Amino acid sequence: MAGEYWLSDRAWVAIEPLLPKNQPGARRVDDRRVISGIVHVLRSGCRWQDCPSVYGPATTIYNRFNRWSHKGLWTRIFTALSAQADCADELSIDSTAVRAHRSVHGGKGGRKFRPSGARVAGRRQKYTP
Repeated sequence: MAGEYWLSDRAWVAIEPLLPKNQPGARRVDDRRVISGIVHVLRSGCRWQDCPSVYGPATTIYNRFNRWSHKGLWTRIFTALSAQADCADELSIDSTAVRAHRSVHGGKGGRKFRPSGARVAGRRQKYTP
């Protein structure tokens, strides 16, 4: 299938020692395949349930991402991968700007100051009952 993402061998060598081993429960799905599925979902912006089946079950991919996020594993993975890459210590990942009309911050236009009820009570009525 076109558009799939697979981890390179170099990235996998850096990530593999960081992954949890000997976890209780059912037999684990291949971690490399699951991480590739997670990266595919994050890069493409699709829903977890729309992840291609070549990466494994969508629930497994989502659950692994969620569990590893709570454990802080992704931070360690990104640190290991960035140490492997030849790049600066600090980078700007995204520098987009959101443009809005100048009057977006306010509500409807009109009079901002409204007199108190005591001042209004002393005036002549503008309508007839």
